Amino acid sequence: MPVSIFIQTLDEEDNLPGLFDSLEGFDDVVVLDSLSTDKTREIAEARGARWFERAYDGRGPHQNWAMDNIGFKHRWVFYLDADERMTPELRAEIEKIADAWDAGEMSKDKDSPVAYWCGRKNMFRGRWLKHAMPPGHIMRFFQPKSIRFARLANPVPTVDGETGYLSEHFIHHNFSKGLHEWIYRHNRYSTFEAKETIRALAEQPLKLSNIFSGDSMTRRLELKNLSFRVPFRPTLKFLYMYLFKLGFLDGRAGFTYCRLQKMYEWQIVIKVQEMQREAKGLQGS
Repeated sequence: MPVSIFIQTLDEEDNLPGLFDSLEGFDDVVVLDSLSTDKTREIAEARGARWFERAYDGRGPHQNWAMDNIGFKHRWVFYLDADERMTPELRAEIEKIADAWDAGEMSKDKDSPVAYWCGRKNMFRGRWLKHAMPPGHIMRFFQPKSIRFARLANPVPTVDGETGYLSEHFIHHNFSKGLHEWIYRHNRYSTFEAKETIRALAEQPLKLSNIFSGDSMTRRLELKNLSFRVPFRPTLKFLYMYLFKLGFLDGRAGFTYCRLQKMYEWQIVIKVQEMQREAKGLQGS
């Protein structure tokens, strides 16, 4: 299989077996670990993965370290988290692209994409959240030498070359460790997002014309930039997901997930307020 697999982990002994089961046939699987204390390394190496580890310093910096320091066997890399799963359909699509590059049918000189956005099917309580958490587009398939990532959470890629969109999706079991772990993890993420919000407010002026761009990712990123500046963000996010995006069609699971996202947005807002008060020399909380 002419594609390397890149996995980031932290205490993923429960999730890794299922991920590796979905990766049968890939001959270069690389794990970058954030100093796990469970059996993550033992499981990864038993399944033939190459192991790297370093202290986690934010998603963007962590991924950039991997691009600069890991020698992947193949030109193309697909990135997966431990709670995600490759599908046969997605495997066939990325293999076709990688084979076309190796055969000289595609190249940077021919303006062929050097990185691809990919959607995911997000699972919650045994069902796909088709509306409340639609597939979206995440940068997951790329040539390491042509990409770098910015932001501490939900990293934004900078690509030296053209980008494309994959048709197939991977599977995401976002709540595989239970709600308590999801809440713990998103408490950490909300701190990163609060820092990025402060930075964006200072350094990233609005470009409203981007909202009407023909590229979906350009529109999405500018809408996120706009969201940093609007009041009632938690409530607006809930209404957007539950009503505008038809999250109510996902039943009780959709309602619960939209409420969780409202709570996550609220954490970001109050942390931004705390940081702004501290920057003025006031008591943060």
